Amino acid sequence: TYPLEKLFLVLATQNPIEISGTYLLPEAEIDRFMFKLKVNYPAYGDEREITERQIRDEEAELAVVLSPKEVLSFRHMISEWLPLRETSVTIKYITRLVRATRPEESNGTLKNLVMYGASPRASIALARASRVYAFIHGEDMVLPEHIHKMAYPVLRHRIILTHEAESQGVDSDELIEKILHQVPIVE
Repeated sequence: TYPLEKLFLVLATQNPIEISGTYLLPEAEIDRFMFKLKVNYPAYGDEREITERQIRDEEAELAVVLSPKEVLSFRHMISEWLPLRETSVTIKYITRLVRATRPEESNGTLKNLVMYGASPRASIALARASRVYAFIHGEDMVLPEHIHKMAYPVLRHRIILTHEAESQGVDSDELIEKILHQVPIVE
């Protein structure tokens, strides 16, 4: 165990095409990542620029956008500011969404498709991500559309599909879409 600074970031990449010679992370480790983002191939112009920079050994010029102190200040501001505006309805909705990913709580709709649903960590991650999303977009409270926007990156890697689902070509984003339409905002 190593002590980490208050401000740290861990990124991991997965190449869905080339997994030979690699080890898959166990579900318990995957659950500790807040997001799983899907990155598509770059547009033609972007890919051409990437290639040109690489063959010229050109290093990207990066400008400091925020200092670590400023990032921590924003983190504190968000944690102090938005929780006061989150309602119990919001937290209940997030909790119901996450619980709906679990086969035993899905009223049978996911039984043959999902082996394991999202853990309580997902509820925490979805609440935090939605809060930051609302803040970045100038809202003074978390709205259902913020939760819906963040549900995909927060939940997609936490829903473990059955072999049956995989053989049918079902992916976790489809199930998240279904859950977002089925779970009412207010109970």
